[in-house]
Amino acid sequence: MLDIDEMGQKEIHKLLHKVGYGHLGCIGEGYPYIVPMHYYLKDSEIYIFTTVGMKTEYMDANPKVCLQIEEVHDLVHWRSVVVNGRAERLTEQQDIDRVRQFVKTQNPTLSPAINRTWIDAWGRAEVIAIYRIHENEMSGRTTDGVSSQ
Repeated sequence: MLDIDEMGQKEIHKLLHKVGYGHLGCIGEGYPYIVPMHYYLKDSEIYIFTTVGMKTEYMDANPKVCLQIEEVHDLVHWRSVVVNGRAERLTEQQDIDRVRQFVKTQNPTLSPAINRTWIDAWGRAEVIAIYRIHENEMSGRTTDGVSSQ
């Protein structure tokens, strides 16, 4: 039988700092919408750097979100963290510039993915959106905990 333990807050933050990508869940038109997403953690602040599209439309209409990350070694050795919170779109240029600079230092080659189906015949320019996730609840589970060994 697989023994699953709860992770402590230090262990949760360590995994959040290590991984950098996960699945962002939001609600749109009454349905869950989940997309793979890079995130950036600065101190305890979680930032999402993306392009405008369905997820931004949904988060602007209903800011309740869930970010799930995982580290899976095999079927019996894994860790997972779930962050439930509220997404706030940054609108102040000073905040946008500060987070953009932070994102560039973390990953200089990364730019948000552009879904080619959204680009019209005139080659619409990408529109960047940056969100801060205000965490309401954070939990983690692991099969590599003390009682699992």
